[in-house]
This record gives sequence, structure tokens and C-alpha cells, in this order.
Amino acid sequence: MRRYKGYGSYRGRNRGRNVLIVLIVVLLVLLALGIGALIWLDGHVVYSADGVTIDLPFLHGQQPEEDDTPVTVTTPPPATPSPTPTPEPEEPFRGMMLPTSALTDGTAAAQVEAAGANAAIFDMKTDGGQLNYASSLPLAVQTGASATDESLNDAIRQLNDGDVYTVARISCLRDNIVPRAEMPLALHTSAGNWRDWGDYRWLSPFNEQAVDYVCGVCRELAELGFDEILLDNWAFPTQGELSWLQEDDNYDAEGVSQALEEFLQQIDAQLDAFPEVTLSLVTTPTVLEGGTEGGQTLELLSTYADRVLAAPEEGTALPQNGTLEVVSIVEQPGETQESWAVLSVTGE
Repeated sequence: MRRYKGYGSYRGRNRGRNVLIVLIVVLLVLLALGIGALIWLDGHVVYSADGVTIDLPFLHGQQPEEDDTPVTVTTPPPATPSPTPTPEPEEPFRGMMLPTSALTDGTAAAQVEAAGANAAIFDMKTDGGQLNYASSLPLAVQTGASATDESLNDAIRQLNDGDVYTVARISCLRDNIVPRAEMPLALHTSAGNWRDWGDYRWLSPFNEQAVDYVCGVCRELAELGFDEILLDNWAFPTQGELSWLQEDDNYDAEGVSQALEEFLQQIDAQLDAFPEVTLSLVTTPTVLEGGTEGGQTLELLSTYADRVLAAPEEGTALPQNGTLEVVSIVEQPGETQESWAVLSVTGE
């Protein structure tokens, strides 16, 4: 080959080297095949007295055995839900007002049973304003509304710790003691305290001090262990010389329902610490029918009452409301399958 600068010889191909490479490759292939064959033959090599033999199933026309046992898939039956037990219907409320002596003499349970009732009702704040327990409220003590025998409260707690369901009736606004001593808390006329058909004075739910007093009574009775607080006379009066009511800070005819709502809100707040205590309200058939009376409305009842009590008109049944438990106020105990409440002591 010609070089422009110097001379160079052409040496050709090295044939011996190529033959050696091919031989190495063949040997590696054979080695790999041998290793693969040993792995494949594993389990088919039989060692015996005659020597080593290779037993391949296909040389005997045999196919590898297959497990033809049918596979059974068992599907568990659907779980049958346990039937939900049907709750027993609640026993109708049957309340009997007992004399205050039953608070301490141990006869409450027997009197309730004798009347066919399941609740004992006690007049704990009477229409006249008397408290049938020893109160620590300053206004109750100063005006003489509170009972003075401290042992009375211990007896009440003992009764309320027993099996008798007890209801504390509270005449909220109809009160002849506190308004007489504290005229600024009352409903007024131009000449002084307004009085109703029975010559009773009334506290005003517009007056903050009067509201605080009634709320305090509710709280104290809940603390004594009563199962239920029954509010009576919690609205404005509807009987008597209503035209004599004086429009002042204690009475605004346009705002009576709002005043009652705020009043009930504060009582409800006082009872928040006693979630087990039932709050019930006395109302009228007119309100249950959707009317307004003394500031009461059906909305107020539905919002704040766990139970409502009303006296039906003679020969008629009380209107029923799907959201309210309605109990008839009667003069004598009714049947055990009926719901009723007697709010006066028999014989008095």
C-alpha cells in the first residue's frame, strides 16, 4: 500500500485467533445447555442397583397427572339481621296532686298507688306565693314567702331519692306575697297592684327581678331532686278587669309574647344543669288549636315544653299535636290507660 510519507506493509487477517473464539463460544453454549438439562431432569433421575436411569413420563406415553377433583366454592348464607325489638309504649302520664304533708310523712307512694296514678304532684309555689320548702333566695326570705323549717328540705330530698316520680307545680306569676312587699315587680293599675278575679296579685315577666326570682325557685326545686317542673300561671292573666292593666315598664300589650319567650328562655337556661328534669307547661285548648292567649302561642309550647297540660271544655277532647304530649287536667283520677292530671288536692 502506498503511503505518501514512508512505507507500510499489509499484514492480513489472524485466522487462528478467530477459530479459538468460536470454540470458546460453543463450549459455553454446551455448558449452559448441560446445566439447564440437569435442572430439568431433577426429579426424573432414578438411582437403582442397575445403575442410573432417567425416567421421563412422555417416554411412556403418560401425561402429567392433573387434579380433577372439582373445586367446591361454598358461599355463606347472607346474615339475617337480628330483628329490632319493638320499644314498649310509654305509660301515659297520670299525675295526682297530694297534700304538702305527703312530702314528709312517708305516704306519697301509697297515695299515688291508691289514686291509680304514676306521679305525685306537689304545689311547691302556690297561687298565693307561699313556697313549700326552705328557700335561700333573698327575696323569698325577706318577704316571708319561704318555709322556715330547714329539715323540710331533707325530707323532700329523701322522697325524691325514692321510687315515686315527683312533680313540682309552680304558680309563676300569680303571687300574693312578693308583689305585695315589692310593688315594682308587679302588674299595676293606676292605683297600685293589679288584682285578678280571685283578688290575687301578679308578678310581671317584663321585670328582670321578678323573672330572676321565679327562675331561682325553679332551680332550687330541681336541686331538691324533683323529676319534673310544672309551670302554671306563666303567661299574662286572661280573666279579671284586664282593661285596668296599666301600660308601663311592667306591661306592654304589644310585647307580651316576646316577654314570655324571654322568660321561658331564662327558665330553660336555669334547668340546663339538670337535663334529666322534665319541663311542663299548663296551657289552654285555645292555644293548642293555634290561637294566642295571654301571650301564649303554640310555637312557645313546642319550643320549650316537654309536656303540656290543659283543661278540656266540658264534653270535648283536647286538640292533639303530633309534636307535643298533651295531658288533660281533670277533677278526679281517670282510667289507668288514659293520660290525666289532677291539680287540686281531693277534698280541699
